[in-house]
Amino acid sequence: MDRNTALPTSPRRVRKAARLVVLTALGIVAAAVTPFVLRMFVVSVPMVVRGGRHAWFWTFNGVMLTMVAALPLSALTVWLLTRRRRAAGVEPVWARRASLAEVGMVHGTVPWVWLILMPGAHAGEVPGRVSLVPLVDLVTMGPLGLLGNLLVFAALGFFAPMRYSALATLPRVLALGAGLSVLLETLQYVLRLDRVSSVDDVLVNATGAVLAALASTRWWLPRRAGVHA
Repeated sequence: MDRNTALPTSPRRVRKAARLVVLTALGIVAAAVTPFVLRMFVVSVPMVVRGGRHAWFWTFNGVMLTMVAALPLSALTVWLLTRRRRAAGVEPVWARRASLAEVGMVHGTVPWVWLILMPGAHAGEVPGRVSLVPLVDLVTMGPLGLLGNLLVFAALGFFAPMRYSALATLPRVLALGAGLSVLLETLQYVLRLDRVSSVDDVLVNATGAVLAALASTRWWLPRRAGVHA
């Protein structure tokens, strides 16, 4: 064999390299955004506490604080589900992984869906608006808006392949993220929530799901395997 002939790269090696790139990029983004997020929480906590129930559930800062405050409850739920599965005979590693994946999907997705479907100031008064030209709205999102859209289905993309073997491929995660995003954008339009239903939101939401899935490939549930509890 000619020594200059390039050897074929295995799919596993490609996935490992892609995961490393994604994790590095996510680390850089997290390091850059963390100071702004911490500042937002420090400033918003007194405002949300003074605002009462409405501030907790009907403002962006309040929903984010509620998401953080619910972490102990989610951790307790993971523990209880793991104990139930182990008592039913499921192997400990799969019992923990399945429980964490189920709770993680819910905890990391529901708050973002709530924010997307939160009515605007003139909900019900103005007709639905649609933006179908790709990449136009990306300019107006801003860094935090882009990050928020990437996170909408990130938890779903990260945890779903760990729980369901049928979703343990990137194309299926992409289809799941895009399909759910289209559903949410359609609801925004039909319910006249005073929001713009944008194709760019769909693209970024689906991209976030795929990037998160790439970061979790080493823990995916093997194909044709399952957790029966």
